[in-house]
Amino acid sequence: MRARVLALIAPLALVLLSPTSALALNINENYKPQNEFRLDPWINIHIGGIDLSINKAVFYVTVACILTIVTMVLMARKMAAASATARPGRMQTVVEGYYGLIQNITQGNLSGAMVRKWFPFLATVFLFIWFSNMLGYLPLPTNTEHKVDIFGVHIPSFALFAATANISVPLVLTFIVVGSYHYEGVKAKGPVKYLKGWVHAGVEGAAAIPIFFIEVISHFVRIVSLSVRLFANILAGHLLILFMGGGLVVLLNLSIIGSAVLGLITGTMAVAFFIFEVGLVATLQAFIFTTLAAIYLGGAVAEEH
Repeated sequence: MRARVLALIAPLALVLLSPTSALALNINENYKPQNEFRLDPWINIHIGGIDLSINKAVFYVTVACILTIVTMVLMARKMAAASATARPGRMQTVVEGYYGLIQNITQGNLSGAMVRKWFPFLATVFLFIWFSNMLGYLPLPTNTEHKVDIFGVHIPSFALFAATANISVPLVLTFIVVGSYHYEGVKAKGPVKYLKGWVHAGVEGAAAIPIFFIEVISHFVRIVSLSVRLFANILAGHLLILFMGGGLVVLLNLSIIGSAVLGLITGTMAVAFFIFEVGLVATLQAFIFTTLAAIYLGGAVAEEH
């Protein structure tokens, strides 16, 4: 849906915004929407030439981690007390529903001891990504570039930002998954047999060489598939909400009447995109990442890799 919308408005935008176009608009050059994703340091920390400064991305990751830990602890307690409860309440029903979802993902792609071993990891990854995505749609006072003066106190203005809209967070999660399934594959089969398993059964002789290198490329593609899919979907959603929610009006610097008309149209679209992102995309991307992680873990130890 978002790709179709972008494909429709991109050619029109190029025509309208082209300096040589007769319909060229008066662009507000002071407005820089890309600054919404700029990570200005809140607390400067540099150790050994490495920048460890605290910024809003660190803040969002920290909050997502805290929410994930608290939720996992509460869920563990609820599941432990489930057998002693004759009639489960609403919270226990939600917990059991989530437990069943992750159980289906793990049992559908893993087997035996792998299910018990990787269930906690997959359950945690799902929650962390979900919380990171959902936090991105809550307006929080994290915009330090534009502050609000309240009784002499300069407070950051409200803004939308998601940790998963920064490629570094999905990339780290992806490296953990990729490293884990390679480790499990080597542990289960040994390094030689594991690498041999990259060539499908029945392929012999010289044909095995290009097949092996194709499989090597496919493992690098998995890194892109896992990280960029999550990053691009969340980033695209935030950009659409940003532009439809008023960014496009400010950028085009229209008259009062033009701003009102365009704002009414784009504002309605912004609400629709917001509901779509919160209601579907945030959960769907967490589900896809977790499912692919389980598939890769299961495939690494399967006999037919």
